[in-house]
Amino acid sequence: MANQYTDSFGSTAGIPGLVQTAYDRYVEFALRAVPLIRDVADKRPVQQAMPGSSVVFQIYTDMSAVTSSLSEDVDPDAVALGNTTPITVSLLEYGNASLATRKLELFSLSDVDPAIADIIAFNMADSLDTVVLKTLVGGPNAIAELTGGASAPVSTYNGNYTNGTTQASIDGTSVIRSRDIRTAVAKLRANKAVPRQGEYYWCGIHPEVSYDLRSETGAGGWRDDHKYAENGASEFWPGTIGTYEGAMFVESPRLFNTTDGTGSSGATGTFGTSGYTYATGGTRVFRTLVAGKQALAEAVAEEPHVVFGPIVDKLMRFRPIGWYGVLGWARYRDAALVRIESSASIHNS
Repeated sequence: MANQYTDSFGSTAGIPGLVQTAYDRYVEFALRAVPLIRDVADKRPVQQAMPGSSVVFQIYTDMSAVTSSLSEDVDPDAVALGNTTPITVSLLEYGNASLATRKLELFSLSDVDPAIADIIAFNMADSLDTVVLKTLVGGPNAIAELTGGASAPVSTYNGNYTNGTTQASIDGTSVIRSRDIRTAVAKLRANKAVPRQGEYYWCGIHPEVSYDLRSETGAGGWRDDHKYAENGASEFWPGTIGTYEGAMFVESPRLFNTTDGTGSSGATGTFGTSGYTYATGGTRVFRTLVAGKQALAEAVAEEPHVVFGPIVDKLMRFRPIGWYGVLGWARYRDAALVRIESSASIHNS
């Protein structure tokens, strides 16, 4: 007689009911990018008069330089000061919430309450960073690489850049170059923008754009600049945070990008309250931001924070948790902000 096995399948005999799928009760969170865009907002109210729905900042206008000498016996005419330049920051409510049921808490294989709190807290930081980026990316000063970089990049500084149109000429070979960083830094210095750290301006760059910048070879390129560095390999930009051409680089996948380059369809969209227009369906165009101090202003009526709401249902089964804040942003000194537009050779669709 053939052997009969007590197995897990129960084809002839066995106890398959004792063999079950096992689950790891520790549930991992999704991959996250560290929020950093809000850090650019370094201008805040100093002597706010009162609470309000908006905060108005003002910037004095300097007097014109006097280049002629005084006459000994002539009293010079008085010159009136120019009007101030107002910058308005509108305060808006932001928030999000989740409502967990008591049944979920009792039946879940993992402790879900701490996870919800963590996810809500990250959603707060993530959401606010996105709102800030919508304000920054709409600045008026732009530099764009076109058609493989055969000629100098077009820009608002040379009058060849048109928002909503220039991007449509950016193709898959229009990658960022060192000259774009040099131009941005030169314009910021010419605009008298104050650097953010020592003599360095802040540069937010997408990792896939950073790849092209750090891959550039030849005279005037990043690698050529470091080839003869005294400390050899230790001088190389680490790929996360480093300095080059007068800018302090911070890599982040948060930097705005969309498919509004060559091959774009007729459809358009807007990003942010500033009405920054982009097309869709073409080459992916990345926005690298270079900023000095006071490029962005922030006003806060209530700092964003996590809120544990009251349980108010009849059987106390629904547990609310969310985040809430009242604040706003506006570009404060456009002269301290430059946007560089380019594609990325490793992600252009």
